[in-house]
Amino acid sequence: MSVIIKDVEKGSIAYKSRIKSGDTLVSINDNIIMDVLDYRFYQNEEKLVIKIINNRNRVKNIKIKKLEYEELGLIFDTYLMDEKRSCKNKCVFCFIDQLPKGLRDSLYFKDDDSRLSFLFGNYITLTNITEHEIERIIKMHISPINISVHTTNPELRVKMMTNKNAGNALKIMNRFNDAGIKMHSQLVLCPDINDGDELRRSLNDLLNLENMECVAAVPVGLTKFRNGLADIKPYKKQTASKVLDIVEEYSQKSIEKYGERRFYASDEFYLLSERKIPSAEFYGDFLLLENGVGLWALLKAETDSALQDLECDKINRHITIATGVAAYPLLREIADLCEQKVNGLKCDVYAIKNDFFGEKITVAGLITATDIYNQLNDKDLGDALLIPSSMLRAEGDMFLDSVTVQELSKKLNVKISVTNPDGYSLIDSILEIAEEV
Repeated sequence: MSVIIKDVEKGSIAYKSRIKSGDTLVSINDNIIMDVLDYRFYQNEEKLVIKIINNRNRVKNIKIKKLEYEELGLIFDTYLMDEKRSCKNKCVFCFIDQLPKGLRDSLYFKDDDSRLSFLFGNYITLTNITEHEIERIIKMHISPINISVHTTNPELRVKMMTNKNAGNALKIMNRFNDAGIKMHSQLVLCPDINDGDELRRSLNDLLNLENMECVAAVPVGLTKFRNGLADIKPYKKQTASKVLDIVEEYSQKSIEKYGERRFYASDEFYLLSERKIPSAEFYGDFLLLENGVGLWALLKAETDSALQDLECDKINRHITIATGVAAYPLLREIADLCEQKVNGLKCDVYAIKNDFFGEKITVAGLITATDIYNQLNDKDLGDALLIPSSMLRAEGDMFLDSVTVQELSKKLNVKISVTNPDGYSLIDSILEIAEEV
């Protein structure tokens, strides 16, 4: 496979070497370029022979000398150089299968692309990976690889993911481990399916992989749109507590074996079991934030630090914060601390119940503009409404129900400020709004 060069950065090495837009990149140092991973890996050498085919169909071999890791400056049509690879599984717990009809098309796409794991930290299942990709990961030493494990029991994994290849995951992880490839993994747990003794089996297998840096256990997310799907029960206090006991058991084993904690339960398991969430020190380098592991502790530590050195004169401001049901207690605590620290500042906090997806969904990241409007339109929101960036798509402009921030702001007749996912930004946002209005 060869790829067409969309553009060349002016002043770059490729530009100076007279590589042009519309040329086709065939190989670098005789290595065929299939996609972005090939390109990024093979362009790093100091001496390159780049084979291209120009727009007159003439083959050219261009010799280049450059600094190691210096970028060539080629631009392609997409960051992958081809289409994203979709997931071929039919997992019993898949959240996308629980979405209602009528949302924007991009929300229904299931990716399972090893290249996205390397580039953006996406999790892959290893069920759709080819032998070529496995060997390439090992050859290029791409690390870490983020893996959705769920269970290491081959028969159960095939059943849960409805894919005959799903049972090979542990064999592939063993190959990565032997090659020194670092791995991060997650297990989406479903009551009476892959928890209990099955969870112990999975954690024990993962414990034996010395290059498995961290493991996250997260509860299955269940919307109200599960008609025709597998009957899965939600976690409650007692069942969540049992999961925590097992994860903490293996967390201690990892400390004894490797001198570090590698097994973690998501914040949601602590909230469901009504146990105190550990302090920030418990979570080490916070490698699993994308799995909801340590978010609460990190936000609390950052806001405490930001408030500790805060000096602010008396102000007369009224701020409203919208969040999910799960995060409400922490945001209310932070708001109370802000009010105590800053005279004249009033911070209202509202827990938005998820009517759109169902009340079992309690995270802020799945709240829609419709629910915010329905539950806040009769409230005095004061000078501004703060929402976390997790409620919006990557572009930062639209909620899951395709309502824009500007549209919601107009309907509620209030300024909306989007806060970044850290305690310092949250405190800054509150105070910046107070100063602006």
